[in-house]
Amino acid sequence: MDAAQALTDLREISSQIQAAVVLDADGQKLGSTLDGSRGDDFAQASRELLAAVGRAAGREPVQAEISLGGGSVFLVKDGERAIVATTAPEPTVGLVFYDLKSCLRALGEKPKPKPRPRKKKEETPDAAA
Repeated sequence: MDAAQALTDLREISSQIQAAVVLDADGQKLGSTLDGSRGDDFAQASRELLAAVGRAAGREPVQAEISLGGGSVFLVKDGERAIVATTAPEPTVGLVFYDLKSCLRALGEKPKPKPRPRKKKEETPDAAA
């Protein structure tokens, strides 16, 4: 699944997510719920946030919530990709983390092949006819 579809699915299942961006292992934006320069600015701020959390903790972050007066910022990293999202005040923390991790997992899934059409059974004439 590509990042755009994964983020669309995320927005459909999680009413708490206001904005989100997915970054690759090099910090490049794979997709964002924000358009144009707003998405680019959010991706840059997300890269800086991931780096700052890593420096503060002394190791690579796996997940974090930063609670702000007007909402929260969540980050989840799975090694290959990271997702950073904003929410309204007082989000359901466990559910937001679950939804973000599900989004990252969906990005790692290979597209399922289309099923092959079934062959029609040939009618065999009745022996008694």
